[in-house]
Amino acid sequence: MARGIFRSSVVAAMAILALPVSGFSQGAGLGAAGELVDPDILRVCADPSDMPFSDESGGGFENKLAELVAAKTGRKSVAYTWYPMATGFVRNTLRANLCDVVIGYAQGDELVQNTNAYYKSTYVIVHRKGDGLDGIDTLSDPRLAGKKIGIVAGTPPAATLARLGLMRTVKPYPLMVDTRFAPSMAEVMLKEMEAGKIEVAILWGPMAGYYAKQVGSDLVVVPLLKEKPDHMSYRITMGVRPSDQEWKRTLNKVIRENQKEINRILLDYNVPLVDENSRPITE
Repeated sequence: MARGIFRSSVVAAMAILALPVSGFSQGAGLGAAGELVDPDILRVCADPSDMPFSDESGGGFENKLAELVAAKTGRKSVAYTWYPMATGFVRNTLRANLCDVVIGYAQGDELVQNTNAYYKSTYVIVHRKGDGLDGIDTLSDPRLAGKKIGIVAGTPPAATLARLGLMRTVKPYPLMVDTRFAPSMAEVMLKEMEAGKIEVAILWGPMAGYYAKQVGSDLVVVPLLKEKPDHMSYRITMGVRPSDQEWKRTLNKVIRENQKEINRILLDYNVPLVDENSRPITE
């Protein structure tokens, strides 16, 4: 499943390749076994405006994870090839050998070779404290009937809402938004909740956790861990070229040896983390 499904604010398809940051190494050195991985610079493919994931300012958690990977693999610096997360992203960045890793990519996507997953998160339900929804943790809760529900069109929870007959009071938000020029739909949705335009929001957890903290302290973020079948939780990996087997092993070692530090970075951004038994990870 494409990584873009998880991001409620996905850039428009008519994307243009942005220039790399100053200092980008155009001629990548040969890595292990002839792999085209720069041995001195961590070359990252990333979206330039996709908080809380990545941003040209370096403010996203994937930016922080890139710094960690660079330090642990002996790279002198991090250099980015910026390209909106849209159609052509992998083809015009990783597959074009302009960079060596996508820091966040959904497990199972065939466009890249996945490392081991370094986190698992889930869709969440967001509501305001004291609105009569305290304790809600499933979309089948009868208290949702008649509520104004915000959902990003085309995301997995939308199918569940349709099956439950809740679409009558749903307000859909667009999946395709160019966040270089417009705010994230997660931010828009939660601000509209604060303004009373919707009563409930259903979002991909990393976005909901981050923007809920930005928008208001009275918002409650609840992971959807009881939905059956379990199609609300997904594993996130790093993506590399299919040919870069040694590089993948190196990144797997970094993930394995630094999982606690990775978790701390993610939790600092209020990413709802869950383990393989769908239990919340809090440290």
